[in-house]
Amino acid sequence: MRSCKSMIKSLCLSVMAISMSAGVVHADQLDKVLQEGVVRCGVVLDFPPMGYRDANNEPEGFDVQICKDLASDMKIKHEIVGLTWAERIPALVSGKVDVAIASSSDTLQRAQTVGFTIPYNVFQFVAVLAPGVTINSWEDLKDLKVGAAIGTTYESEFLKYKEANWADAEGEYTSFQSENESFLAVKQGQVDAIIVTDTVAAINLKSGKFGDIALGAVAPFGADIVGMMTKRKAYGWLNYLNIFINRDVRSGRHQERYSKYVGGKAPNLTSMGVYY
Repeated sequence: MRSCKSMIKSLCLSVMAISMSAGVVHADQLDKVLQEGVVRCGVVLDFPPMGYRDANNEPEGFDVQICKDLASDMKIKHEIVGLTWAERIPALVSGKVDVAIASSSDTLQRAQTVGFTIPYNVFQFVAVLAPGVTINSWEDLKDLKVGAAIGTTYESEFLKYKEANWADAEGEYTSFQSENESFLAVKQGQVDAIIVTDTVAAINLKSGKFGDIALGAVAPFGADIVGMMTKRKAYGWLNYLNIFINRDVRSGRHQERYSKYVGGKAPNLTSMGVYY
């Protein structure tokens, strides 16, 4: 018969082996990123000024620069992975990217699948009008042809508002596969208006490449608060990203980046009465 001391020693070794094995299996995404020496950031690249391609076809924009600054702070390399709106969550779940810095609204539905950081930006939603189309208020969109990029928060919020408030509306709705496609459609008069963020509206109107489109009314949906997304259970990685955002704002770098790519004063990232 084995001695009691021998049995205890054997049990302790077994527990240690199990713990070490579990540590390897459940290594956090932060460990993985550091070990590989590169952070892969998913960015929507047809969403200027947040993400786009420059004259040399290189990724550029507010969200792209955040990825570069994150990698610099971590002293590792970065890789920009261009995504569509619909690809953001699948790319995270499949492991194609480590983090989605892609202007993603922090909805409760998405939070059932992925993990969100604290906010890193805030948008307003606006209507952009086709040449020759005029409206006096948001309600004037009721009987018009309206569109938006598929999979976006402003698409879902618009459809929710339409169902709740315009039950007798004669207007039609169209989904577009990308932001650029929606702007081309409104430029060509395929729709009377599209719903986009204030930043995208401003940059595209300023560019002049979409002709005589015009800015319409601000949507009554409220602010669109966005965070970075990663795997839901990557707690160490989420904690690191939260601290990165916090220090980014405190250092003044967030405002410098916002001034460069968007212009003006960066929006407040806090919610009144909420510690977030």
